Amino acid sequence: MSGFDVMFRDERDWVNFGDTYVTSEAFKVLFREGMTLVEEAAAYLDGTGREESRLMSRDGTLSYASESMRLTTRLMQIASWLLVQRAVSEGELTPAEAMQEKTRVRLTTPETFRGEVFGVLPPTLQDLIVRSRRLHTRILHLDAVITDERPTPAPQESPVVAQLSRLRSAFAAPVSA
Repeated sequence: MSGFDVMFRDERDWVNFGDTYVTSEAFKVLFREGMTLVEEAAAYLDGTGREESRLMSRDGTLSYASESMRLTTRLMQIASWLLVQRAVSEGELTPAEAMQEKTRVRLTTPETFRGEVFGVLPPTLQDLIVRSRRLHTRILHLDAVITDERPTPAPQESPVVAQLSRLRSAFAAPVSA
């Protein structure tokens, strides 16, 4: 039987993507990318961004404050998700415990992009928003794949079990004389 002929008969034959992904090099790269973005945004908002917002018009300053809050919220969700997944990979949390943590900090669907506001923001803030939205979309996808319940395969009766059942029935039946 070739590798192409292998049939998956039950859950034990499945590879759990979540279990393998959170221990992979790809997850480590994603984790570093996410945490670096969090640090970069924090440094910008506490430093250069604060100075840039002071130079904006009143409406621009309100837009800056609103979008920086959205950015901060999005990055906190990203960081929380990454930290929970890392805890699972390091054995600090079970996948079931991670699901409980998921109810505390929810990954929300991306808010509607407000193009009219985006154009008045400083370029660095625009860049952070775009990068965080891309990362957030990737994490939403990964979260759905990791936590999605796998389909239950249709139960299949083994031909051997069926034959054994018939034999038991045949030998257990009373003999009529």
